[in-house]
Amino acid sequence: MNTELAKNVHWVGYVDWPVRDFHGYQTKRGSSYNAYLVRGAAKTALIDTVKAPFAESLKRNVAALCPLEQVDVIVCNHAEPDHSGALPAMVAACPNATVVCNAKCKDALSRHYDTAGWRFQVVKEGETLDLGGRTLQFFDTVMCHWPESMVTYLVEEEILFSMDCFGQHYATYRRFDDEADLNEVMQEAKTYYANIVLPYAQPVANAAKKLAGLKLRIVAPSHGVIWRSHFDTILQAYLSWHVSTPTRKVVVFYSTMWQSTRKMAEAIVEGANARDVTVKLFDLKATGDTELITELMDCAAFAVGTPTLNQSLMPRVAAALTYIRGLKPAGKTALAFGSYGWASKGPQEAEGYLTAFGCALLRPAITCRFAPDDATLEACRQAGRDLADIAARVP
Repeated sequence: MNTELAKNVHWVGYVDWPVRDFHGYQTKRGSSYNAYLVRGAAKTALIDTVKAPFAESLKRNVAALCPLEQVDVIVCNHAEPDHSGALPAMVAACPNATVVCNAKCKDALSRHYDTAGWRFQVVKEGETLDLGGRTLQFFDTVMCHWPESMVTYLVEEEILFSMDCFGQHYATYRRFDDEADLNEVMQEAKTYYANIVLPYAQPVANAAKKLAGLKLRIVAPSHGVIWRSHFDTILQAYLSWHVSTPTRKVVVFYSTMWQSTRKMAEAIVEGANARDVTVKLFDLKATGDTELITELMDCAAFAVGTPTLNQSLMPRVAAALTYIRGLKPAGKTALAFGSYGWASKGPQEAEGYLTAFGCALLRPAITCRFAPDDATLEACRQAGRDLADIAARVP
């Protein structure tokens, strides 16, 4: 495995192949926790650590390049435990190391760990640290995606250690973008953005604008592959995802008890398919929220179907809409639909979620009592055509 970003700059992280859940995010291709060792003429710096269970692997990777007692600096860009979990073990193993972070990060670390015996160097925006012929420069990236987040720039090598920006939950022993399958990398980058970055799209855009003056030869995130050949590709994608730029796509998702809501969903899809747009249908019993929000992020319009259960939404629909609400996809036209027995409550509750998202409602919810009749199915087909007409207007 090639771990060298530049002479005396190496990846020393951990590839977590079996992980399949990241606080609710389904990581179907695993992940990696990227840490980097930078050796200057006078000092050696470790940029971030890994998840706590993998501290021994990190120690071995660092020790293969230099004795642990020669690590002078451990930079903590972000206090979330997937990056800082091994920090207590590394501080103990590197007796001469000082933890370098911003003030908010120092406070956050003290709330995660016992830091009473740690040496800290608190850095401010734009401050530099000389390693001897190599300079680290630090930039705050507030709410990308925690308040204490920052990035570290290796000035002479034009390498940006970009923390969670431009990352992917993607396990591979191919450490660089030009060694891995770029289609897979970009799909995982899109999934990562939709499920992690989307609520913080504006702070990320602000950070990107602030860093725009830096010369970037390599961008090294904290998860997934390192960008050295296709950074323009991921940057352009981020600019598009930032505003949830719609594509000519309609998404329909639903849950059903006795197939009535499924029949309505299929009628909506039938109507939408009459237009020249992409149409995707998801049964929530077989679709996770991670996949769903990734598809919704760049659709122009969508429809959500739920029967009424106990005068409310189906639990799976409620869970999906709650997940979506937290991620705030913008600029969509939406429709609620579904069947009921005694009182039509579920689709109307779904409309409440759609309004909270800021969606434009295509029309009032389409409902039917028990099984849909021909008139209901035709209303669904027409709604599908209308949703597709909206998607078709996307350039």
